[in-house]
Amino acid sequence: MAKNTPAAAAKSARKPAASPAAKPAAKTRAATPKMREMPPNPPSRPSKELHVFPNPAPERDYVIQFQVPEFTCHCPLTGQPDFAHFTIDMIADKFCVELKSLKMYFWSYRDEGAFHEKVTNTILEDIVKVTNPRFIRITAKWYVRGGIYTNVVVEHRKKGWKPAPRVDLPAHGFETGLLR
Repeated sequence: MAKNTPAAAAKSARKPAASPAAKPAAKTRAATPKMREMPPNPPSRPSKELHVFPNPAPERDYVIQFQVPEFTCHCPLTGQPDFAHFTIDMIADKFCVELKSLKMYFWSYRDEGAFHEKVTNTILEDIVKVTNPRFIRITAKWYVRGGIYTNVVVEHRKKGWKPAPRVDLPAHGFETGLLR
């Protein structure tokens, strides 16, 4: 016989009474896991679409530096993978490039064949199209292929833009395995 005390009432309150209908439902859930549906616009999908946002300080020149150490594409002749470390130094005008879209943009090259020179110039052209920056320099340091390292440096300056007498860009330690 159960005692009718506050301690016994608290103990029974902690354990919910199991109903016969609840047990089969628990077994059913375990046997058929609920699958999450893919959203209509997945948050992580390669894309050539670059997004922008308004420059928060358009009244001054300042450097935005992006480093992309894991760029991949493949050789259009051999199909072998190519790897590069991209550094983008940019002085924005009215618009800045949004980072997530830049990440998805670089990812979109993973399954494409591209010569080092062509892909570096195409990336510059695409960023210039959407941001029209005052200045942008892209340095692509390609990992060794056939005993040769390739570095490709491309620049764009907005017509009429006059830089300050000297712009010292920050130096960041960022890669290993590349010759400088």
